[in-house]
Amino acid sequence: MKTPIRPSLGTKFRLAAALGLFVLAGLAVQPAAAEERAKDLFGAKKLPAATAAQSIGFYSKGCFAGGVAIPMDGPTWEVMRPSRNRRWGHPAMIAVIEKLARDAAADGWPGLLIGDISQPRGGPMLTGHASHQIGLDADIWLTPMPSRPLSMAQRESMSATLMVDEKTHLVKDALWTPAHTRLLKRAASYSQVERILVNPGIKKKLCDTVKGDRGWLRKIRPFWGHDYHFHMRIGCQPGSPGCKAQEATPADDGCGEPLAWWFTQEPWRPNKNPDAPKARDLMTMANLPSQCRAVLDAPGPASAEAATYHVGGAPVAVAAPEPEAPSLPATSAAAGLPSALNAFSATPEIGVPLPRPRPPGN
Repeated sequence: MKTPIRPSLGTKFRLAAALGLFVLAGLAVQPAAAEERAKDLFGAKKLPAATAAQSIGFYSKGCFAGGVAIPMDGPTWEVMRPSRNRRWGHPAMIAVIEKLARDAAADGWPGLLIGDISQPRGGPMLTGHASHQIGLDADIWLTPMPSRPLSMAQRESMSATLMVDEKTHLVKDALWTPAHTRLLKRAASYSQVERILVNPGIKKKLCDTVKGDRGWLRKIRPFWGHDYHFHMRIGCQPGSPGCKAQEATPADDGCGEPLAWWFTQEPWRPNKNPDAPKARDLMTMANLPSQCRAVLDAPGPASAEAATYHVGGAPVAVAAPEPEAPSLPATSAAAGLPSALNAFSATPEIGVPLPRPRPPGN
């Protein structure tokens, strides 16, 4: 064993001084390190911000004001997992969902089972999604609405139908019907809808079977998961200058080489760092656009019903008469996270992120 070297008196003083500086530096950063996570702040809000409708930031890093809820029940839809309180969106998003429910019913689809849209004020979610933060995303189950109304308990516990074989990554032919194709085509037909995320197996099924007009297939984009629902996304809406648009989809049908890549081994290799924290688990308010603080602090409507969208027009949410809603700044600047933490940034053709587990019961 080596004999330890005893530091000189001068060395001790230098070490003490350095330690003092280190402690002071730690105190200086302590408030930032202790800042509450944005997902906890937004997840605690039960009602929207009672202001004009406005999406702020990007789909995976932002928030929204003036949100409205889709009713729990409609003539051609039912909201699933109601306890999550994720039936909120920009009025334009809710209008598109209700239109799809009506049009799909006319096409022969029994009715929509609606999954997650957004939290009342958007922002990072407590669990599950990276996106769905600015009120412009919605998940629609590929399971048709049953003929008998579902109870609230059934909506919490009923499992969706997995349409894709997890080993082959191909659609289960016994489950897929022409009605599924018509539903996706109808959703893609709307000018407001910019892209629809589906499992690669579903994209391949469409590529292999759709005849005639195939232009709408360019909006159908393959992505991990999405084997029991499709993810419908609309673009930034008027009145949202701080909304950051996503890159446009390519002009072709997407059935060529980029789709073939999904049926190689590369997309399905195990994640080398499965325990790495998700972006939503690290975001604080400093990482979101500055206007999101005003959204978080704004008063809400008197009740959820006061901010529920009904066919024929969106309500103007009436705030409880206490504090006046803070005005939202006009700037669109957002504090940035490192690019590695942006879980839904534009995806290169090949250098895509590793798959992540499907959220349970999404």
